[in-house]
Amino acid sequence: MSAHALLRSLFAYQAWANDELLERLVSLDPPVHGKERQAVIRLIDHSHVVSPIFSAHLVGASHGYSADASEDTPALDELRAAVAATDRWYLDYLETVSSQQLSEPVAFVFTDGDKALMSRQEMLTHVVLHGVYHRGEAGRILAQISVTPPWDTFAVHLHRAEPSRRLQKQREPLGA
Repeated sequence: MSAHALLRSLFAYQAWANDELLERLVSLDPPVHGKERQAVIRLIDHSHVVSPIFSAHLVGASHGYSADASEDTPALDELRAAVAATDRWYLDYLETVSSQQLSEPVAFVFTDGDKALMSRQEMLTHVVLHGVYHRGEAGRILAQISVTPPWDTFAVHLHRAEPSRRLQKQREPLGA
């Protein structure tokens, strides 16, 4: 599998996992779990804000953010729409960027003023891993209030997206 194909698969996974987590938040009762719901929304907001910042870096545009999270906590429906749009942007971007462009270095500046240099492939990988990290934090918060978090793994996504993978025969043990 090429790096390009893997990135497409990882961003499809990210879109699925983000939607699964945001759907789970809809069922949280704000009066009962307001503090935890707020904490999870803030985590997702931070992860989301980083995504359009990096998308701007990828195309050499200005992102307009001065911090890596929104000043005010967004409403869940607004955040959900924004996350879905950003996830779609990355999937569309991966359909247009060439493998050669993925390896090109891009100089940019973080919102805290630190200078950076990463290849587009490294930047895309960072966005995916950053999202995984914060969804994991959100899942831990949900588990602490006895809400089962979504089963957020790449393997689960692959098998739900392609159920035929479950039909594969097991390999013979080595040395058999």
